[in-house]
Amino acid sequence: MSGKEIMFTPVALGSIELKNRLVMAPLTRMRAVAGDVPHPLAKTYYGQRASAGLIITEATQISPLGMGYPATPGIYSSEQTAAWKEIVDVVHQKGGAIVAQLWHVGRISHSSLHPDQGLPQAPSAIAPAGQTYGADWQLHDYETPKAMTSEDIARLLKDFEAAAVNAKEAGFDGIEIHSANGYLLDQFLQDKTNHRTDEYGGSIENRYRLLGEVIDVVSKVFPCDRIGIRLSPYGTFNDIDDSDPVQLFSTVIEKLNSYSLAYLHMIEPRSTSAGGNDSVYVEAPVTSEMFRSAFKGKFITAGGYDQAMGEKVLEEGLADAVAYGRLYISNPDLAERFEKGVALNPYNRATFYGGAEVGYTDYPSL
Repeated sequence: MSGKEIMFTPVALGSIELKNRLVMAPLTRMRAVAGDVPHPLAKTYYGQRASAGLIITEATQISPLGMGYPATPGIYSSEQTAAWKEIVDVVHQKGGAIVAQLWHVGRISHSSLHPDQGLPQAPSAIAPAGQTYGADWQLHDYETPKAMTSEDIARLLKDFEAAAVNAKEAGFDGIEIHSANGYLLDQFLQDKTNHRTDEYGGSIENRYRLLGEVIDVVSKVFPCDRIGIRLSPYGTFNDIDDSDPVQLFSTVIEKLNSYSLAYLHMIEPRSTSAGGNDSVYVEAPVTSEMFRSAFKGKFITAGGYDQAMGEKVLEEGLADAVAYGRLYISNPDLAERFEKGVALNPYNRATFYGGAEVGYTDYPSL
């Protein structure tokens, strides 16, 4: 079969049935309303894109402390859960599948976003380079985070489990654990950010421990064949790095193989920030070529794909599905456009974050 034919064949990611191989990547849009509740327009936004084989929601914080940017939605309150249920219902009514991406940003935050909880928390008290947006939507220098205690880690695991319970209550087809892009679980994995000397630091096995414990607690709620993991080897976004990424991520994947997960979702480091700025490209390893064969389950690849590149990676067997981000922002019917070979709407980067319907629900479909 050609790559295009493969793209429009169904595939099962664990127990999650996809009608095609196009995945809507998780896309932070910063449009939540008071109480970190998804915007009322989110029902329209996600419903418009239900022809994707799978929708992965925007990253959704599991607790107030997990929030890293203004107006990102949570999944820790009854109001948030009720709003997500309405979104899930619309996607299901249109024949789509949708999973919730569970998120804690760790040190990539600012105390103004969670004043009651205080400083951001991280594996180690190391401030990221650069600045971030506070609750006032203005840039602030990163703060030095609090190194997490064993009590903080125990609370985090309870928060992950509670978020999974809420995701199940909302009717999601599964969950994706965000362990990429320099956020909390990635901070524990990589040795630039994890300088701990306890059982969560030092060896790769120790640095992996928290991710394993998160999988263990959420798998009490969703079976493993409805749980995906997102990783970003070689990413530098959010000031992340590791001294031996091949050994680190090979070991992590080997450990993930024991769970029979729904899928592994990996970001290609095509840009210098793997998930950030798309304007600076560097020679980078091809993650799907390096790590796909190591993972024994279904594999989603993401990172700057166009249609031809997506078809090629499917045809070569380097992925089972391809995630598209920016193209899904501006093309709600991306699957139909790919299938018919129709021109795509250009996206407007100025409307990616914040606002209401402009650049969110007003892109035309065929």
